[in-house]
Amino acid sequence: MEINVNYNIIEILTAILGWLVIAFFAYRIYQKQIVKPKVWRIPLIILVGLFSFSINLSMFDMIFKLPILPLGVWILYFVFKGKDERWQTCRSFAWLGFGANFIFFASTLITILVHHVIYPKDELSVYISNIENASIINIHPSAKDRSLNIASLLKQLDSMRPEAIYSNQWYRETYIDIESNKRNERFPYQVIGTSSKWGSGLQTLIYIEEDGKGILLSTPKKQLYFRSKDSLIEGGE
Repeated sequence: MEINVNYNIIEILTAILGWLVIAFFAYRIYQKQIVKPKVWRIPLIILVGLFSFSINLSMFDMIFKLPILPLGVWILYFVFKGKDERWQTCRSFAWLGFGANFIFFASTLITILVHHVIYPKDELSVYISNIENASIINIHPSAKDRSLNIASLLKQLDSMRPEAIYSNQWYRETYIDIESNKRNERFPYQVIGTSSKWGSGLQTLIYIEEDGKGILLSTPKKQLYFRSKDSLIEGGE
């Protein structure tokens, strides 16, 4: 199972819950067996059972691995081939290891759904939470010497929603339709000193548009554009 996201509190708690579920089933199996294996062997058998042949699934803009063939179970079967008593003792734990793949798969889906509920991807306040020490820096020669209007940003933070990103149009207006000596960077300011909502695990680069009213968020997976009514920088239009 693979998922390309940054670690967050929900993901950690769900992973712990997944292992607790596996431990619970392992304990139930152990209690029901008449001939019991040595306790220290059980985690090893489960870990080997985890090995599987998987197929990739694309969901929620992410790549998951769905287990299909229980390679670990087959490996253990051949290891204990000819030792029927040992195989009967460890077989249930081997299949539990393979089943653990589905437990982790389900826990990952739960993680994503809960994360979307607690940290909505269309709310700017999720990406920009703590702004007490926020400021802007110039990242292009066309940027003017201005400062971040924290009061304006705080006032409009909860009301801004994502708008369309016109990448081709912006590129044409910035680099093609304008003479090279008159080009201005569309987002010449970068916001620093902020943090995303606690527990979200989001890492975001924040840029402000030249007129001070547009915010471009750049995450490892996508970009989001927000537009404010009033300028977010001192001296902006």
